[in-house]
Amino acid sequence: MTDDITVFSGSAHREFATEVCDLLGIELAPSQTTRFSNDCLQVHLDGNCRKRDVFIVQPLVPPVQENLVELLLMLDAARGASAGHLTVVMPHYAYARSDKKDAPRISIGARLVADLLHKAGAQRVVTMALHSPQVHGMFEMPVDHLSANHVLAEHFRHNGDLSNAVVVSPDFGNVKEANHFARLLDLPVAAGAKRRLSDDRVVIDSIVGDVAGKDVIVLDDEIATGGSLVELFDKLREVGVNSISAACVHGLFTGPAVERLNAQRDLKEIVCTNTVPPRAAAGLEKLTVLSVAPLFAEAVRRINSGESISSLFDAP
Repeated sequence: MTDDITVFSGSAHREFATEVCDLLGIELAPSQTTRFSNDCLQVHLDGNCRKRDVFIVQPLVPPVQENLVELLLMLDAARGASAGHLTVVMPHYAYARSDKKDAPRISIGARLVADLLHKAGAQRVVTMALHSPQVHGMFEMPVDHLSANHVLAEHFRHNGDLSNAVVVSPDFGNVKEANHFARLLDLPVAAGAKRRLSDDRVVIDSIVGDVAGKDVIVLDDEIATGGSLVELFDKLREVGVNSISAACVHGLFTGPAVERLNAQRDLKEIVCTNTVPPRAAAGLEKLTVLSVAPLFAEAVRRINSGESISSLFDAP
């Protein structure tokens, strides 16, 4: 039963929200976001919220600050309209990368933004592929952290010969996810020894694991500018791999990413999910976008019906 569900969408990824609603068999509730002459946003929710299970779909994607403020205003409006329960469906949490104090006098954005969501009225968050495990604990409300590993693995399982393949993590921080993805495909794992020099500059000193002569599948949580990937591809070529494919959950493809990746002429395929709008990848060759809307729709249904959704954290 989904009779008491109301789903709103911010401006960030309305197509995703519509797909989730279609899978649930409900209409996406209308809302309006307008801008005052002083550049402040105002949100008006045109659907009924009173005593209903309200879900607001909004990934934090560029322009991140604009989309964040819109989400906070939507939460405040729904809370003020007496929503029975208020859940944020946030396929991509951009501030998850700001997860630690690794230099003097810097903010921990992941925790601050989580606090803002809670203060605005969010009682639950449904998200996917947070940048690091500790971000989960920065929220004061329950967080359902879904995985795209099965969706990505299913694609590779049915689209090529994996008898000579190996999964490669760009760094040791992502090895746990890469290892789980590899187990789904019954493949070995390798990892790059990465040093980050800046947001867009990394050095891969070596590859730990046997990749020579192998068909490599590089798995990362997101692709932003593509700088880390290109550096890793160069190191893999030095070692002498047979072929290179790349997979990620969040295909942001910001800045020079499309140009950089299109220049990798021997790159076999790039696979990502639709947690962020695919328009950023316009012009990117060899790209396959997989939908994770069914996972989120099922999470919404189970939250509404009071069922366990733990199996969806790593659902087949």
